[in-house]
Amino acid sequence: MRFHVHARIAQICIPRTRTQARCSTIPAAGPAEGGRSSSFRRRNTMGVLDDLLASLTGDCAVRHVLVGAHLTAVCSSRCGMASTVIDDRPHQRTVRDAGRLHLKSARELAEYARSGDPTEASIGVAAINSLIVVDEVDITEINAFDLIARRGAGKCVAVVGSFPFVPRLRTLVGELLVIERHPADGEYPASAADRLIPRADVVALTASSLINHTLDHLLSLCTPGAFVVVLGPTAPLSHVLLEHGATAVAGSIVTDEMGAIRAIEQGSSFRQLPGIRLAAMTVGPHGHGVEGLARV
Repeated sequence: MRFHVHARIAQICIPRTRTQARCSTIPAAGPAEGGRSSSFRRRNTMGVLDDLLASLTGDCAVRHVLVGAHLTAVCSSRCGMASTVIDDRPHQRTVRDAGRLHLKSARELAEYARSGDPTEASIGVAAINSLIVVDEVDITEINAFDLIARRGAGKCVAVVGSFPFVPRLRTLVGELLVIERHPADGEYPASAADRLIPRADVVALTASSLINHTLDHLLSLCTPGAFVVVLGPTAPLSHVLLEHGATAVAGSIVTDEMGAIRAIEQGSSFRQLPGIRLAAMTVGPHGHGVEGLARV
């Protein structure tokens, strides 16, 4: 049985008006405390993560921190999510300052994304997503499955992560290569990524690879001209991923914060989550945008 750290919901600021930002004027934080994250960073290249953190503007007080069985949520400027990732030694790991995370600023929590502890990194990426300002002009509502299926018809498709849509996708594309850390029958282990991803015309990368710090490497394996989608509840709706080689980013926006939080604390998976709007962004003919996304 797996146990997950659950940082109980805490309210630390109340907005006076609906239009008033729920942000405090908190100076941007430096690197998170603790030796684990800094040493991990020295051993790894995290270009996407570094640029995501550098792209954040301002800071906010944190209203909620929640680590559920499947999803992690941090609410500051908005409600940001990430998949909850734990390692194979859940009883031997501790989350730094658990029980006091809601007292940190969103930027302080965002630095947890650098951590070598996957649960801490899940919290950090959720905090990053809570601070990203999403421009409605840049996004459109479309399911990642539809993007992959349309572009993958008759082609070789590589999917990193065993998504629920995989069985259906297998019947719609030319060849499907599913790469998974714990592969099931018909899937490939993570060690096969270097060999298989360069073969693919369409590549779907789980955004959880941002949590385990493998996204940069996976993007580097994609051939020029491949249609590359970074997807999932962890996916930051940020131009940074497009600048690092993704063709499209398919994530979500929380529209009912308390409904989503209630479901997450009760063990909801993403498919069960209420109050969610699908959102995708891509590179258009004139730069970043949604031109032609619904027609691909």
